[in-house]
Amino acid sequence: MISSRMQQTIAARAVVAGFGYWSGRDVRIEFRPAAAGAGVTFVRSDLGASARIPARVDLRVEVPRRTNLRQGKIEVEMVEHVLAALSGLGIDNCEVWTNHPEMPGCDGSSAAFVDALVRAGVVSQGIAAKRVAITETIRVTEGESWIEARPSAKNQFSIEYQLHYPAAPVIGRQVARVVVTPERFRSELAPCRTFLLQTEADQLRRQGLGVRVTNRDLLVFDERGPIDNRLRFPNECARHKALDVLGDLALAGCRFIGEFTAYRSGHRLHAELTRQLVDRFVTTAWRASA
Repeated sequence: MISSRMQQTIAARAVVAGFGYWSGRDVRIEFRPAAAGAGVTFVRSDLGASARIPARVDLRVEVPRRTNLRQGKIEVEMVEHVLAALSGLGIDNCEVWTNHPEMPGCDGSSAAFVDALVRAGVVSQGIAAKRVAITETIRVTEGESWIEARPSAKNQFSIEYQLHYPAAPVIGRQVARVVVTPERFRSELAPCRTFLLQTEADQLRRQGLGVRVTNRDLLVFDERGPIDNRLRFPNECARHKALDVLGDLALAGCRFIGEFTAYRSGHRLHAELTRQLVDRFVTTAWRASA
């Protein structure tokens, strides 16, 4: 492991309110400072202060299109954009109190969470943070989709996402690559929104899901482009996928040094890579430092 900076938390509480994309229910989350070494923990305030779920990959449950965590009977839903905000800003320790299982969708990006956290302030905790260096290439695949982690010759943490939508030429092929620092995360990934096709949105609504979501709440594409919306970047869809990778990797509970490349991957593949990295690098590093 490589010590590169101090652990960080937030200086004050921060609140974000909205509604859940899937449930349509109003939800309020509150970010709270946490002690050094505590990591990120979700707290279901509607169930009481003891209803806690650590942000760990072994607590992930398989659901379509999002990342959910469950411990016993306690569950939190669609946590990837919240985790990406914390990880991208370099916040190691934080409690996320929520009065509903699902996180607020906001505009489908991490921007609202980032804005709230930045207003609260990020502070050093005076204890060295540990980062785990990838020392060999690990790849996981599913059909044509894959994601891999490789060593970084430049001692950096980078994410590249290669998007290919052959059935939707309006999205087509896109590539996004970013060296993840708090500054670049805020400007290049945090504002990038969830997207789906109009046919997919219509199907979800017929199932009684996302009925409160409008075309202005996220990116919904028809054959001409986003409906009632405008792209923030020409490759915003690929950038959002890179944002998802960052949020899912945060379930390792550490910051990596390595190069991550993904091709048409989703949350399940991201989680499987994270599990393998925890087993191969993270657990070994923790034992070595004990």
